[in-house]
Amino acid sequence: MNDRHRAAAERVRAQLERGEHEGRVFRAAIEAVPPLDRDAWLDVALGLEPPPADGPELPPGGVPYLPCEIDALLRFVDAATIGPNDTVVDIGSGAGRAAVTLHLLSGAAVVGVEVQRALVADARSLAARLDLTRVTFVEGDGAAPPAPADTGTAFFLYCPFSGERLARFLSWLEPIARPRAVRLGCVDLPLPRVTWLEPVALPDRNLAVFRARGGLF
Repeated sequence: MNDRHRAAAERVRAQLERGEHEGRVFRAAIEAVPPLDRDAWLDVALGLEPPPADGPELPPGGVPYLPCEIDALLRFVDAATIGPNDTVVDIGSGAGRAAVTLHLLSGAAVVGVEVQRALVADARSLAARLDLTRVTFVEGDGAAPPAPADTGTAFFLYCPFSGERLARFLSWLEPIARPRAVRLGCVDLPLPRVTWLEPVALPDRNLAVFRARGGLF
């Protein structure tokens, strides 16, 4: 990332910390940066430090925290038509980077679910520093998330687990998702075939977006 783009990221950080959270402006600032530099730019714009090492709460079958690339978040917001009336649940939300970015891009309320206590603390500090009252984080197992995750209208998973734990999550999600035609975005995460999910569009690189059968999308 060159000096010009770093300076732009620092200006955006100052705007965010003043409470200037206009989604169109934030997205335009991201898209003005070359794609290969956008993740480094985002870290500066959000004032992020390297996350702590994974802790003992990470369960067997859980995936260590790794931030999701901004490109996938942009495509998820578009493909799933995320807007201010949505509540997005970020499963395995880590230090809050994706949850905060999804809110800033779309205006949606976002609930992050993370099992590691130190990451939850970092995520809450980030939301508080930017005064994001519609972004909250709960400590819990993403395979069977605690409330208020059950209020979600869209769910985002950046490969938080697979196998039996993924099957548990899908069993938890089905009765919540069907009545609302909930959308589900998966990055680097092949899903087992389930009859109650249908693709919203063809998979886009590493992102697949589904909706639950039932209700209106």
